[in-house]
Amino acid sequence: MDYVEIIKMVAMWLIGFGLIYLAVKKEYEPTLLLPMGFGAILVNLPNTGVLNQVMPGIGEVRGIIQWLYEIGIEASEAMPILLFIGIGSMIDFEPLLQRPIMALYGFMAQFGIFVAIGVALLLGFNTADAFSIGIIGAADGPTAILVSQVLKSNYMGPIAVVAYSYMALVPIIQPATIKLITSKKERQITMPIKQTKKISKTTKIIFPIAVTIIAGFIAPMSISLVGFLMFGNLIRECGVLNTLSKTAQDVLTNLISLLLGITISFSMTADRFLQVETLLIMLIGLVAFVFDTVGGVVAAKIMNIFLKEKVNPMIGAAGISAFPMASRVVQKLAGEEKPGNIIIMQAVGANVSGQIASAMIGGFLLGIF
Repeated sequence: MDYVEIIKMVAMWLIGFGLIYLAVKKEYEPTLLLPMGFGAILVNLPNTGVLNQVMPGIGEVRGIIQWLYEIGIEASEAMPILLFIGIGSMIDFEPLLQRPIMALYGFMAQFGIFVAIGVALLLGFNTADAFSIGIIGAADGPTAILVSQVLKSNYMGPIAVVAYSYMALVPIIQPATIKLITSKKERQITMPIKQTKKISKTTKIIFPIAVTIIAGFIAPMSISLVGFLMFGNLIRECGVLNTLSKTAQDVLTNLISLLLGITISFSMTADRFLQVETLLIMLIGLVAFVFDTVGGVVAAKIMNIFLKEKVNPMIGAAGISAFPMASRVVQKLAGEEKPGNIIIMQAVGANVSGQIASAMIGGFLLGIF
């Protein structure tokens, strides 16, 4: 190894240590950043056995991380798709079903995806890479991984790291953005919780099936994402698979997240990761998250022009897919601006709609490409 390769190797070790630090010390997405960080160290060791190697007198020897990548992501996208079952089993769509208007904010809070795609194209990325980078704005790691893999992006490793890092930084990015584009008076708007009719079990069972069918007609390529998300939710709501629902929420989600994190490290070798484009992707990812927040908030402000009972525009910011973090951030900010102001139920409604919106837009991008 020459000194340049040694410097690159050490640099990737430091990045790995950095991700582990964020996971352990800051508790930023630990189930993914920790295995990604450790994997970044593993794949950048000299003649590492976790990647395929040609051994004298033996021939090619399969490496476990490369095998996991080829089987679990490259060949079938199985890992990110299976993770959607666990995510779906965690989500209660009742707040959205009680306030369907919140779906608007979920879709408008994906605005950053399209801004990021435009910025990526202007910076010289090809269409496949621009779409893959733009989907960072979905604030949904599995969707970002799946889209970048299907489109054969050259930057799946940086995209995954940036997506999960910024998801963890939502409590920092969103409040600053919200305060920049709203007045204190707007942030203090109260939204009294009206007595809403309890959603029936039948409606909760029909909802994931109906969403899947509708998504199939609107964006057929989104079905692998939306379908598995809704399948997980159906397991939750059917009432006869409680053990499987709990398993999906805990064991399945944690296990797949662990394997997905360390498998993604296959694309974090120094020659792939240490590029100027990685810094650009970090910048574009930040732009995507900021404009996601802007899109949701501006949508709420526009709605207030026509609504008799005003909505707190921060609700729009909760429409990003980072669940349940975005709704918690919005509620925390509402309480700080006006003690006792409770908008969590409306925020959760927007937040869960963002899960559906991000998956559908991911499929839409695959379809038009």
